[in-house]
Amino acid sequence: MSSVERPELSAVPETALWTLWHRAVEARRPDTVLPDPKAVELVGRIDFPFDERFGSAALVSQLQGLRAGCFDREVSDFLARHPRGTVVGLGEGLETQAWRVDNGRAHWLSVDLPETAALRERLLPPDERHRIVAGSATDPGWMDAVDPAAAAQGVLISAQGLLMYLRPTEVRELIAACADRFPGATFVLDAVPRWFSARAVQGKLRDRHYQAPPMPFGMNADERDKLATAHPAVTDIREVYPEGGRGLLRTLLPLAACVKARPSVVALRFTGPTG
Repeated sequence: MSSVERPELSAVPETALWTLWHRAVEARRPDTVLPDPKAVELVGRIDFPFDERFGSAALVSQLQGLRAGCFDREVSDFLARHPRGTVVGLGEGLETQAWRVDNGRAHWLSVDLPETAALRERLLPPDERHRIVAGSATDPGWMDAVDPAAAAQGVLISAQGLLMYLRPTEVRELIAACADRFPGATFVLDAVPRWFSARAVQGKLRDRHYQAPPMPFGMNADERDKLATAHPAVTDIREVYPEGGRGLLRTLLPLAACVKARPSVVALRFTGPTG
């Protein structure tokens, strides 16, 4: 029987529990937009006052499921083209994407701060195809963990729920470093709009007993082309729109695409031989 974990994480690492919880809340629904039994399992193995700390608003959980679905579709498409490719999850926390879309041949590398990486290692032990690196995503040292032979089979770098916690200069430097090291790779990210970032920095994002950490990096959806200025190799910048949805949200999502100051998921490529 799996042991129960009692995590004590600081502000930004604790967001790993927030996203895990909302994925699990959504996954428990019979009409879920994101089947994720592994998330449900993990919540059951963690001794933490999830509902008291984070609440269980159905809208928030569905939005988290739809966001994760955007990343899942990009990874699935990548693996269809590069079956033995490497998927790098930066700031991955307790993301369970590998259990949702793995093809049995891909390599998965999770990069996270030491306290979060240690928790992930206990809950989701690494194996030959699933590895964990403890360190900051902004420290290029994690790139050495990507085997060159595996990288030749294709690389996708996922920064789900990460970049908003970095400074704008760090975001540019991270994209540039990845472009230099992994020509031909795909980079998938999400961003909060500028107004949301400003409220987080001001400490005005509070949900019941939960205070969201500062989010220095904000980018409106219509600003995505500015990412090309991070490095000359950045190309093919496109937004990844959520699909499906439930209830009123299903009707509103197509209309939200016209709003500039909204959250967005963006995919880009680096020019190179394996793009």
